[in-house]
Amino acid sequence: MYGLLWRILPGPTWLKAIEMIVLAAVVVAALFQWGFPAIAPYMPGTGQTVG
Repeated sequence: MYGLLWRILPGPTWLKAIEMIVLAAVVVAALFQWGFPAIAPYMPGTGQTVG
């Protein structure tokens, strides 16, 4: 998968590296913004156990 992304990104090597870092940051930000909150109610251990 990373090889495919590396081949389709335009530019020289240094620009491809920056683009890969930006893409990874966007994916992580999207997961924290929408992905993880959407699955949080279904994860075990989210209830309060100490009264």
